Amino acid sequence: MENQIEIYQGNDGQTEISVQFNNETVWLNQEQLGNLFNRDRTVIGRHIRNIFKEGELDEDVVSANFAHTTQHGAIQGKQQQQVTKYYNLDVIISVGYRVKSIQGTKFRQWATKRLNDYLVKGFAMNEKRLAQKNEEIQILKNGISILHRAIKAKSELDDNEWLGHFSKGLELLDDYDHENLDSKGSTMVKAHYPSMENYQRLVKQMKSEFDSDVFGKEKDQNFQSSITQISKGYGKNDFYASIEEKAAMLLYFIVKNHSFVDGNKRIAAACFLKFLNENNMLYRKNGTIIISNDTLASLTLFIASSKPEEMEMVKKLTVSILNRNRT
Repeated sequence: MENQIEIYQGNDGQTEISVQFNNETVWLNQEQLGNLFNRDRTVIGRHIRNIFKEGELDEDVVSANFAHTTQHGAIQGKQQQQVTKYYNLDVIISVGYRVKSIQGTKFRQWATKRLNDYLVKGFAMNEKRLAQKNEEIQILKNGISILHRAIKAKSELDDNEWLGHFSKGLELLDDYDHENLDSKGSTMVKAHYPSMENYQRLVKQMKSEFDSDVFGKEKDQNFQSSITQISKGYGKNDFYASIEEKAAMLLYFIVKNHSFVDGNKRIAAACFLKFLNENNMLYRKNGTIIISNDTLASLTLFIASSKPEEMEMVKKLTVSILNRNRT
């Protein structure tokens, strides 16, 4: 429950306050407290100071500074940031007792009910997400279990050639489980970067293949940022040293930056392949392609569903796939 705002309407039909819900409690500032209890702001301020002075509540725990955007008083059309101190439900209840306000009791009952509604709703949403996550994990476990049974059955028939087809995939799964994915790529050569115009021509070519009026329509400058970011560095050292790392982050940035109205994942995958091809990495020495259609689609979807804090793990997985598929 973050930054939910609701309007509290008092029984008198006159009291109306915009109430902020955040961090599982309610927040009002001094002016709002004055309106709620029908008391002068200075009176409310005195009660709050006494609450803290007498040790009834800890000010650091029950108060917080929130920033708001307001209209500049002297310059027309200009906005400014204003920081205001807010107090949570514990302070609101304490002030209510001191001013002996029936309105305060009504507000406490209303706020408690709304907080309970938010908590129940949030719990239900978290339960749903957890159930979905557990289902995804179970599907993966079942798939791996089935694969292991199939491999075992084939192995018993001494069909070692068949088993060999899955060795790289099983090795990758094992490294993923044990957090032992590759952090660096194996191709440490000077990279060749397709130009912005080359990438845009690729997008234009793809557009004719998809029935969408908004496919490849750029929303901002993030596409250019995505394709140039992989070449950045500090001094003579690139942030992403190998071709594999650069390719991995190119795919990640284009997927995550959502630069297009439609087609972000498809465009990201195509640019990823173009970069690999430009750097003689798309095909193995025997002429076979380094990454299959299914692997490319799965990897792109994996990136799209990942969280920002999982970026390093996503990069390592992509680099590991490219490293293992080189031979």
